[in-house]
Amino acid sequence: MYFVTFTVTHWVDLFIRNEYKEIVLKSIRYCQQNKDLEVYGWCMMTSHIHMIVGSKGNSLSDIMRDLKRHSSEMLHIAIAKNAKESRREWLLKMFRNEGESNNNKFQLWQPESHPVALVTAKIAHQKLEYIHYNPVETGFVKHTNAWLYSSAVDYNGGKGLLDIILLDPMIM
Repeated sequence: MYFVTFTVTHWVDLFIRNEYKEIVLKSIRYCQQNKDLEVYGWCMMTSHIHMIVGSKGNSLSDIMRDLKRHSSEMLHIAIAKNAKESRREWLLKMFRNEGESNNNKFQLWQPESHPVALVTAKIAHQKLEYIHYNPVETGFVKHTNAWLYSSAVDYNGGKGLLDIILLDPMIM
């Protein structure tokens, strides 16, 4: 298992629109169903996503690369087509400029994902708590399970937006 973070270039608050969040969720679901991605915890904030992930077989680095590439392409299209996006031209220009500096046409995600191996149950639980408290610490919600774009609800007996594997039964 690894703790990873995907951050939008320049920490742009891209995920303030539900349609953009849904694109990322669809990409994650696709990787779960077709690329052996295992998700143990996650939280999507306005400018970044934290996840605890593993793989049933495929290379996790390949899965993460494909997830970032596909979601970036789909988000690029969505931003370009979104007439209601008041920041559309600014966003497209910023991501294009960042891409040019990295020899790409478009760079939505920062290149690194900062993977951290979770070698003990204690470390895994610390990262899970960090992930779930991110929206509380930011002041978006008062309780972890009130944040829709997180696995906190799953760990509090509900069903969230993504299928996850609960840490507790796995590590006991």
